[in-house]
Amino acid sequence: MTGRALVRLAGVTKDYPKVATDGDRIRTLASLLMGRGDAPHFRALDDVSLEVRPGESVGLIGENGAGKSTLLKIIAGVVRPTRGTVDVQGRVSALLELGSGFHPDYTGRENIFLSSAVMGLSRSEARRNVDAIIDFADIGAQIDEPIKHYSSGMVVRLGFAVATSLRPELLITDEVLAVGDESFQKKCIQWLQGYLDSGGTLLLCSHSMYHVQTLCRKALWIHHGKARAFGESFDVTREYLTYHEEKRRSEAPAVAAPVPGNMPRIESAWIEGADGTKRSTFRQGDTLIVQGVAFEPDGRSPVLLFGIVRADGTPVYGSPTNESGFMPVVVDRRSPFAIRFESLQLLPGKYMLRLHALDPEGLRLFDTVENEFVVTGETRDFGLVKMQHAWMPGRAP
Repeated sequence: MTGRALVRLAGVTKDYPKVATDGDRIRTLASLLMGRGDAPHFRALDDVSLEVRPGESVGLIGENGAGKSTLLKIIAGVVRPTRGTVDVQGRVSALLELGSGFHPDYTGRENIFLSSAVMGLSRSEARRNVDAIIDFADIGAQIDEPIKHYSSGMVVRLGFAVATSLRPELLITDEVLAVGDESFQKKCIQWLQGYLDSGGTLLLCSHSMYHVQTLCRKALWIHHGKARAFGESFDVTREYLTYHEEKRRSEAPAVAAPVPGNMPRIESAWIEGADGTKRSTFRQGDTLIVQGVAFEPDGRSPVLLFGIVRADGTPVYGSPTNESGFMPVVVDRRSPFAIRFESLQLLPGKYMLRLHALDPEGLRLFDTVENEFVVTGETRDFGLVKMQHAWMPGRAP
């Protein structure tokens, strides 16, 4: 990954005029005619900067309407930014709307030559590529039928085959892996992996975090038009998934209010590492220790309960002291306690540790305290925890 940047964006902003109502259209027209810059507008991108060097692969993630497609269109040269600078070097192939440039009355074969000419290839170059394109598209005899008779899947196949025939220095894709049948998606992924292995540079827009983690070394998270995070793909996708989990968590019941002083309660609690240092970030396999002090007004040993949940409230695991036979030692109505988790097996993400104080009978819950922590790591496993397992040859039934 050396050499000058293929893509360099600095402070890119894109505004679209609002024309949803007659009033918006009149105000926009008046602003344009009078040379003013106060037309009502929607800001699709706001001060986005990005640099992509040869051989890099960058995933573009974000919610629908965040500005991802606008950013790709600006890099592809389809849309001009309102403000900011854009510098793109080398041969670029953009898979934004596959098949959008095809002529419906021309056959698939004729459209291959038409699209090749639009991309700057001579007719002799197009002839050299046509067999490989037809083989990749794999639409059979219908290659010589008019495009208007094709299904949407056939159009996508042909569009991808034509666009990738150039072996561009920079390939821009917008959800291309989300369309077509399973065999086509597999073929697309194999081609992309070969393209990257040969030193190609990729900008991939996708809602599939698995595809971003598999194909991209870096990721850019666009949120409401702004660059919210940029870095290693595993780190950025983890933050993005945590964001969605926390959105869902807002629907969870609120934490109970503090209990009166004469009730069982958790007086203090914190999380630390194996060295006794307080921390909130751990890697898979680390040792995590919970320390706390419980209060029981009658001086009896309370029942304590811990629970671990994902950021969206999904339960992972929990256990009470009376299940394991542990009875906290009481000194002056207070019971220091600790919980030790060796070789942490939680998958990367944000978690909430909840501690609960119950009465000595373990029937009534009086208090809850929470501590957030994050587990980091690089894995394409899915779920909540890593289960020890081994793949091996099996036997036929």
